[in-house]
Amino acid sequence: MRNSFKVSALLVLIVLSAGFLQSCKNKNPSVVKIFVRNASNELVEGAKVVIIGDPNSNPPTMEYVDTVITNGSGFSYFNMADYYSAAGEDNDVAYFDVVVKTATKQALGRIRSRVHTTAVETIFLPN
Repeated sequence: MRNSFKVSALLVLIVLSAGFLQSCKNKNPSVVKIFVRNASNELVEGAKVVIIGDPNSNPPTMEYVDTVITNGSGFSYFNMADYYSAAGEDNDVAYFDVVVKTATKQALGRIRSRVHTTAVETIFLPN
């Protein structure tokens, strides 16, 4: 009887420990959000937004390119989970050059992204 109680208590302790360790993992997504505005400060729908990893940054960012079109709210949403899983646990910061294009205009920018956070930048198109 006493032995079965010890085994049961040990089993409960192991299950609780495993549950506690799983709850410590950060589940926040890694996201880059780029807002595009025109010279009149209005959000622009349908702009092409390209982010390009900067290997010359400090710390270096691995090669990465992604393209998204701005939605009806005037922003593009980049899920960076694939980038950070490929970059490894030691690389928790990345720097990206941003290129925004519409039919007639182009603008450049830069953004810093961190793992498990949402990085936000606004790019203004010229007149």
